Amino acid sequence: MTYYVKGLVQKQYEETFEEVQDFVVLQCTGLGGTNNNRMRGALQEKGIRLAMVKNSMMRRALESLGQMPARDLFAAGPCTVAYGGDSVVDIAKELSEWAKKFDVIRFKGAYVEGSVLDEAGVKELAKMPSRAELQGQIVQTALTPGGNIAGALLGPGRVIAGCIKSIIEKFEEAA
Repeated sequence: MTYYVKGLVQKQYEETFEEVQDFVVLQCTGLGGTNNNRMRGALQEKGIRLAMVKNSMMRRALESLGQMPARDLFAAGPCTVAYGGDSVVDIAKELSEWAKKFDVIRFKGAYVEGSVLDEAGVKELAKMPSRAELQGQIVQTALTPGGNIAGALLGPGRVIAGCIKSIIEKFEEAA
């Protein structure tokens, strides 16, 4: 590859990953073409993109983007970068599911908010709740006290209504 072409590829990496702050790096050598296309299509439906990169050019691109710690993820071996989706947790969850289906998928690490995670870190990341799940938990936590108050206010009214109903039924039977 000529220096000019290498420069173009590096510039493309810089443009692609300029807005990307979190990504997962994996190795999927040995994954067949059909399975690769199936996985990429399923991930793309969820907004997750995969890009195979040349390590040396990716290291230079990350250096120029100021993401120096992430360079260590591209030390050796073929690398594929997964990015996009709602969050890096969603990416890790989806890729973990695909790694269960295909043994050839191996995590190299992840770059999350300026920190580098190793393979074990990616697996722990996949176990975390997603952004939507966390938002649901927050909403549930916020609504619980209100529900408790409503139940406390309506409880005595139900008891009184039940007593009045039983008195009415008694008088109806007597009549």
